[in-house]
Amino acid sequence: MASERWFSAAHATLRAMQDSIRTDPESVPPFDVERMLAAHARDTFELHARHINPAMVGVLQTLGFDARFVRGEGAYLWDDEGHRYLDLLGGYAVFNIGRNHPVVRDAIEQAMRASLPNLPGIGMFRTSGILAKELCAAAPGGGGPGGLESVFFASSGAEAMDAAIKFARCSTGRARILACHRGYHGLTMGSLALCGHPEFRDGFGPLIGPVTFVPFDDLPALERELRTGDVAAFVVEPIQGKGVFIPSDEYLPEAARLCSRHGAALIADEIQTGFGRTGRMFACEHWGVEPDIMVVAKALSGGYVPVGAVLMRERINRAVFDSMQNCSRIQTTFGQNDLAMVAGLATLHVLREGKVVEHAARVGELMLNGLRRAIGAMPIVKEIRGKGLMIGIEFGRPESLSLRMGWDLLHKLDQSLFCQAILMPLMSDHRMLAQVAAHRVDIIKLIPPLVMSETDADDVARAFEKTVGACNQFPGPVWEIGKKLSSAALRRVSRGVGVAGPS
Repeated sequence: MASERWFSAAHATLRAMQDSIRTDPESVPPFDVERMLAAHARDTFELHARHINPAMVGVLQTLGFDARFVRGEGAYLWDDEGHRYLDLLGGYAVFNIGRNHPVVRDAIEQAMRASLPNLPGIGMFRTSGILAKELCAAAPGGGGPGGLESVFFASSGAEAMDAAIKFARCSTGRARILACHRGYHGLTMGSLALCGHPEFRDGFGPLIGPVTFVPFDDLPALERELRTGDVAAFVVEPIQGKGVFIPSDEYLPEAARLCSRHGAALIADEIQTGFGRTGRMFACEHWGVEPDIMVVAKALSGGYVPVGAVLMRERINRAVFDSMQNCSRIQTTFGQNDLAMVAGLATLHVLREGKVVEHAARVGELMLNGLRRAIGAMPIVKEIRGKGLMIGIEFGRPESLSLRMGWDLLHKLDQSLFCQAILMPLMSDHRMLAQVAAHRVDIIKLIPPLVMSETDADDVARAFEKTVGACNQFPGPVWEIGKKLSSAALRRVSRGVGVAGPS
């Protein structure tokens, strides 16, 4: 019996030691990120082709956008050969305060050292209430009574848009949503139903409904739909990202009045236009509009941690969370995580203390005017438009017979090819990264980090002067690039692969 007890005790002791070894963090060797990256320095494209998205790898290599970026800082990227690139894409407007901002990084490191009780589940989250307060104060109307006083946090802009649909439907008791042709609000099944671009919706089966699309900047069409009395919400980007389409001055104020008159919520999608992108903290402020619901994401955390948020009027929030029984009817696991909340607070601090929004307005105006002077009079340029550092350069069919031949040839194959023929030398010769604004449009969109300099803005104008200027002769270098792209374009069309990014 004594030996049995001894063996039992020894087994228990050994088991406890084994459990201790498994669960003690000090027993785990450190993970060496630098060593991992060095080991895979040359196989980035191969790994993506094998395990993630081979079609996208093919597109990037065809376009010459296959630089191996190894570092990012501010408005710039560096490749593995030491070349610096001016980033005019900004991670699709994620890096408003620049890549790897030291203030936000330090705030995240502080939060990690504090060992915060992250995601307690049943319990209060320490940091999310603080960020909610700051967001409401920064929002149109300043978070005053009856305004945008309540916040729901999500993990992305698309997830936040899904939540906004829920809040609108639940608070109004209606189901139908109005959205705009050419609008873009994300690619989850809920937000995808609002996407005004069929190439994103095709192939995914039935989406949520009912959703009705109306033309952007068309008040009579909007009023006709609202007048039926069954609309829960009208979802609109203050400036449409897929093309940088700017509405007339009366559109958003009157849309807000029409929604209020007919009992529908106005949902402003500020996912891309928010946090200084257009020279105001939020684009709605250009027209003095305070929406019922506002969706934000992208630049909120400085590019460090995925996060999105839905700001709404208190009455909408209370209509959804109307009892203890319904306190969790809309929720998401990672929405209030401490690292995202701290990153958001630090980002707002940088925007405010660094005068980033004012800088974006000034440099954006400088770049817009510089581009107009450099290429605005060229016959192939239709319009250059924008607000702040959200700029669209639209091209049109030239009058010259020889140039029309090249234009028509490229457009028969793929309407995005002409812009790509400009973007490729912009990348290879001038080391500037930009993108076509959308499928089937002749528009290049510039959405760089808001911290780019005035010198950068001048460099952009000069680079476009050279690349667009090369389009004024046919045959010429830009048209030759278009010819080389044509066979790849045919393959992309047959597989349904495009070159315009997600947002």
